Amino acid sequence: MDGIILAAGKGTRLRPHTEKTPKPLLPVQGRPILDWIIGAMPPVDRLVVVVNYLAEQIEDYLKQQSHMRNWTTVFQTKPLGTGDALMSCKNHVQSDKVMVLNGDDLIGRADLAKLAAVPMGILAHSVNDPKHYGILFRNPDGTLREIVEKPEDLTAPQLANIGGYVFPKRVFDMTLTASTRGEYEITEAVGRLAAQGGFQVVEAKYWLPIGTVDAWTDSQRADLTPVK
Repeated sequence: MDGIILAAGKGTRLRPHTEKTPKPLLPVQGRPILDWIIGAMPPVDRLVVVVNYLAEQIEDYLKQQSHMRNWTTVFQTKPLGTGDALMSCKNHVQSDKVMVLNGDDLIGRADLAKLAAVPMGILAHSVNDPKHYGILFRNPDGTLREIVEKPEDLTAPQLANIGGYVFPKRVFDMTLTASTRGEYEITEAVGRLAAQGGFQVVEAKYWLPIGTVDAWTDSQRADLTPVK
């Protein structure tokens, strides 16, 4: 299995802290977010990190980190969405399946191991404000039926997409379509594979998103034991 980390964003919701530092390198309890993510990943044959904003800083970090020896970066030329970021890695993935993670979420080591054990799947976590997330709906056998983005009038709690995926390599054979925002979404690839059946929903016990200044501040006091 190969690994992909999506780390190209500008981190606008974390300004001014991201004006000179890319979001994945912001420190959490003395370590960059990216270092926590890579350290919690299961063993992968090759790590691909998608970069753009302040890419040279992320590359400098990767050169000095000791978690992964076989790594490379892919430059996402334009911010055309998570689906475009995924597809930009097509020529750099060598294994039969790939784990894809966001560059600003901390997920438990045991949860990532569970995700790695399935042929294809998505990580989920319970949320109390479903209108802010992509909500997962399951088939009777527990596999994914569909993702509904930011639905209104759903009772809480609901299972949300938290940005962790395992795809078979054939995902790179897909041609994604642009959304109304002109971006390509990774969830389109999820939905098309789910329609074929067998796309597993893996419930995570630990999830710490770090997408806002308040969340980053809170992370400095959070219990990160599950990620270690």
